[in-house]
Amino acid sequence: MTTRTTEAIIPRSFAAARTWATDLRLAGTLLALAGSIILMGIISAEALYPAAYSTGANEISDLGGTRPPDSVILQPSAAVFDLSMIVIGLLVVVASVFVQRAFGRRSVTLPIAILGAAALGVGLFPGNTGTPHAICAMVTFVSGGVAAISAARVATAPFRYLSILLGSISLLTLVTYMLLGDGSPMAELGIGGVERWIVYPVVLWITAFGGYLAGRADGAAVANVANAA
Repeated sequence: MTTRTTEAIIPRSFAAARTWATDLRLAGTLLALAGSIILMGIISAEALYPAAYSTGANEISDLGGTRPPDSVILQPSAAVFDLSMIVIGLLVVVASVFVQRAFGRRSVTLPIAILGAAALGVGLFPGNTGTPHAICAMVTFVSGGVAAISAARVATAPFRYLSILLGSISLLTLVTYMLLGDGSPMAELGIGGVERWIVYPVVLWITAFGGYLAGRADGAAVANVANAA
């Protein structure tokens, strides 16, 4: 246990172990909360949408505002969606700080922080803003898949493989649709369906990773108590 990597993952002293467990618990709670909020936020915004809305034909971001030049912003869906994105963006950014403190791996925490910042941007710049929203959305898509795959470096099996799987599904869907367009095997789902195959694996990963970290913190606490006894 002399390498920096091992020291970052397995604290050597009882005090350090307590701090490590606290960081994991905070990170896990924030991520699980973020995943739950965005999932319920999207569901609520869809249910409250006062016009025709299709998960196949409509993009998720249409809930906040459709693309220009003929943008449509419908309340209360826009407020629900935009506020949800802002809140989860902040939660994920703060969670990345605790993940960094726990593991000390920027290759893991940087994609998470970028994901949070980009999600925040999606909420601040709804679909009707055009280019700013498009940039934030694309960064969210890419960083989400990368974050899930990178997080496998600090996870144990079987969650490690689930993390890689969810991230790969998201990125593979994104890449194939960008390269093949209507020739993509996912095109039958419509633009809204394809986007959900990009977004929902990341949402599931955020929630699951949060639960994993919180559970790992509890396991570390039990081990510390046993060792102290």
